[in-house]
Formats: sequence, structure tokens, C-alpha cells
Amino acid sequence: MARDYYGILGVDRDASDAEIKKAYRRLARKYHPDVNPSEEAAEKFREISVAQEVLTDPQKRRIVDAGGDPQEQGFGQSGGAGGFPGSGNLGDIFEAFFGAAGGGRVPRVRPGNDALLRMDLTLEECFTGVSREVTVDTAVLCDVCDGTGSASRSAPETCPTCHGQGQVTELQQSILGRVQVARPCHRCNGSGEVITDPCENCGGDARVRARRDITVNVPAGIADGMRIRLSGEGEVGPGGGPAGDLYVETRTLEHPYLVRDGDDLHVTVRVPMADAALGTDVEVGLFQGETTTVTLEPGTQPEATVTVKDKGMPRLRREGHGSLVTHVDVTVPTGLDHRQRELLEEFRSSTKESAGVSSRSDERSGGLFSRIRHRFGR
Repeated sequence: MARDYYGILGVDRDASDAEIKKAYRRLARKYHPDVNPSEEAAEKFREISVAQEVLTDPQKRRIVDAGGDPQEQGFGQSGGAGGFPGSGNLGDIFEAFFGAAGGGRVPRVRPGNDALLRMDLTLEECFTGVSREVTVDTAVLCDVCDGTGSASRSAPETCPTCHGQGQVTELQQSILGRVQVARPCHRCNGSGEVITDPCENCGGDARVRARRDITVNVPAGIADGMRIRLSGEGEVGPGGGPAGDLYVETRTLEHPYLVRDGDDLHVTVRVPMADAALGTDVEVGLFQGETTTVTLEPGTQPEATVTVKDKGMPRLRREGHGSLVTHVDVTVPTGLDHRQRELLEEFRSSTKESAGVSSRSDERSGGLFSRIRHRFGR
């Protein structure tokens, strides 16, 4: 049964090449061996790579849309019900009309893939910036053959099988008769060149898997989900081709009491009712042992906010800092003793305020009705 290449990538059958490549990149970031070393992820990565290669090749996609599978060598039955004796591979028939799937020579030396890893940072590390060593499992140049793929470091030679064309032609029997089909050369894998004395360490590929340590410099002010690009630190390409890039995606861990919103920091302070009424100062700890004083004016209301400028996060690659936004949570005392109750009773009797329903005419700053109107945009 033909594989559902569209389902593997999660795209519609009428998806464009751009949509197919976008879906592949999204899945590759999840299943690439540098990100997810499990066997299941490796198999999934191979599966999506094949699906992307098939669906972005016009000839192979025609085979898929016709109900075939260009990856199966024996597509179609050799006889019996529903089969055609000597029909061969349906892909061969399409190739006879549309040309070889490979489209000519494939360069032996090709650029490498990009790599992605994720890094957890504390909010303080995002504030100050940090240098971090990371270990990457990736493809590097073979140090035995110096990236040539040859044990004697000699240059590749023209493939004697395809004579440098990268393709060989075959005559095959099909339902349309004998057709001439072009296939990638099995000896040189379509490159037209061969290494006559392959390096035993890399098998002639000029690269090997290895672990190496890389220093990542995280700038101050970096935010959650941002990526740092390290040019040329990704995988070395086949045949010793230029390395791709390494992307480091950051994830910010939760802080015990500070919450980031862009360049601003938010903090909630619990203030006793008496302090809110009389006014007080609250010390808020920031980073690297620094503290800042937030002054609450007398009569500070519940849910009020006090903004302290230039005490937030540093602006990434710009001058200045965001603000520290303090949210006031006024607490009402419970479990009053006799003396405390007397004092509060005395205070209540000395004021003209009393509990009641807020009306639309109550437009005092900070009033509950006003806050409700603001929340609902009325």
C-alpha cells in the first residue's frame, strides 16, 4: 500500500512547495537527532525527510497523486487479478514521459543542514546576559582524511559506470511497451564522481558524527523563544561541504515573584490595610543583589499600580531599560483582638463613608465601578 506522504507532513494534497517545506521545517525542529536523540525521533525524522523529498519533486509527486509510491521498487503486481504481467514500476512509466526523478547530477559536495538546540535560562541570566557551554552531537569534518573522503587525500575521479553523467539508462518492459528509463547511478549516487580509495574512518563521506563543545554568548535582554544564530556551527555537509548554522532557542524559567512582559517587569506586593491608608515604602529585590524602593502614597487603593521607570529588563541591543510595574494587593486584617476592634470601630465612627452600591456617577479615580468600565472598554 502506498504511503500517505501528505499525511506524514500534515499538509493538504493541494499544498504548495512552500507549505510543504514549512511543514517539514516545523517537524524537523522537533525530531532532528540533535534535538531529540531517541530512536523513535530518528525514524520519524527519516520519514518526514523522505516525504519532503518526494512531494517537492514534481515527477515523484505525480506518481503519488496517481496512487503510486516512487520509493517502492516493485510497485504494481507481476500478474494475477488487477495486475499487468511485466508492468514494472509505475514510477518508471512516469519517468519515461517526464524524465528522471534525480534531474541530472547531484553534487558530491553539498552544504550541511542547520542544527537546533534549546537552552533554559533564568530571568536573571536574561537580564545580565551569560556565556554558556553547550555540547552538540553533529557531523564534523573527518580528521583522518582532512575532509577529503580519500585515504590518500586524492581528488575524486570520474565515475566509470555513468561516465560523469550521474545517471544510467535502462530498458524496461511496461504496459506501454519497452521504455528507456534514466536512473541515478548506483555507484556514484548520482554525483558523477567516485572516491577510489575511501577513508576507513568516514567511508568516503568526508564527515563523521562527533560531540563538541561550543560557547554560546547570550546577550542581555534576550526574551523567551528567541533564537541565537551561530554561523557555520551546524552539520558539515556530505562530501565535506560547508557546515550549516546552529540555532540556539531560549526558554525562560519562571521567577519566584517577577513576571516579564516585553521589557517591563511586574511584581505584586501585599500591603496591610493600614499601610495602604497611611502610605508606606516597599523594598523589591531585583537582580545581582539590587533592590529598589516602591513608594505607596497615602490612600493607595486595592489593585492600584505603581510604575518605577528604568527598573525593568534591558532593551535588547538598545540603550535603556523597561519599567518595574508594582501591583498592590491590599490585605484586610482578620482575627482582631479586643483592642484592635475598638480602634477600628472608633475609626469607622469618625468617618462619613459607609458601604453601598457604586453607581455610574461614581467616577472617583480607582473606584471599582470605574475599573470595571475600563476592563470592559466602556
